[in-house]
Amino acid sequence: MSNRERAIQIIDSIPDNKLMVIIDILEALQAHINGTMTPETVQPDEWDMTMIAEAEKVNDGETVSLDEMLAKDGLTYADLQD
Repeated sequence: MSNRERAIQIIDSIPDNKLMVIIDILEALQAHINGTMTPETVQPDEWDMTMIAEAEKVNDGETVSLDEMLAKDGLTYADLQD
């Protein structure tokens, strides 16, 4: 059985009311493969917009290095290892 046949077999086993999820995934994958996927390809939903608005409220534009963050929290690089 070819990969295409297997993919079709899997898709055929998915209920029609769930196929939109598969279509979204396939369209995103196709755009990625074709090199046409851009941030504009995926529109932010309400949750994304809420998260963006909250991040903008607390973001003062200041950046902090990893070393500074570790020191602030009393950690070392060794603490980040398993």
